[in-house]
Amino acid sequence: MTSVAAATAAKKYKVVLLGDSGVGKSSLVQRLAKDEWNENQNSTVGASFFRYSCPVDDATVNFDIWDTAGQERYKSLASMYYRGAAAALVVYELPLYETFERAKYWVRELAANSPETFITLVGNKSDLADRRSVSAEEAAAYAREMGLMFGEASAKDGAGVREVFERVARQLVAANSENIVRDGGVVGGRQPSAKSGRTGCCS
Repeated sequence: MTSVAAATAAKKYKVVLLGDSGVGKSSLVQRLAKDEWNENQNSTVGASFFRYSCPVDDATVNFDIWDTAGQERYKSLASMYYRGAAAALVVYELPLYETFERAKYWVRELAANSPETFITLVGNKSDLADRRSVSAEEAAAYAREMGLMFGEASAKDGAGVREVFERVARQLVAANSENIVRDGGVVGGRQPSAKSGRTGCCS
């Protein structure tokens, strides 16, 4: 076991999903945690909680995942879940451009109120790529500008879902080796700048 992996073995991190209602946040977590897809997935009320373990080299990264409601009336509650999160996945859906614009709101919200949280921008519903209104190039350029990781995935067919979370886990392993993150959340870390070289696509 490497020194980095040894230091991170059995670590637990808080992860939060943010984004508009209907973009597929709950479906992404269901696909990740249970390898299930429900065409008639109900909208989350308040927040839902999941646990998931992700192997990274010789280590195991344990995620406590909070899936937040995307409806406007629950927006004020989101800060209860993202504060202290080690990582956030900000989700939009490829066919609806307005959800990409709303994702930018959540990126700004995190930058202002939880700047230590590592952010990944996720374009869901890649199975509907023929109906996309947000190009991968535009989303990747925005991610580079803001210093985010970026990926596309499909909760429906599973493409890219585990890869997105694995990249988050690897980012936390690397940050842990620099004493940026602690068990369950973050301490003293800051979001990398757009020039840090951490931005990448994990679709």
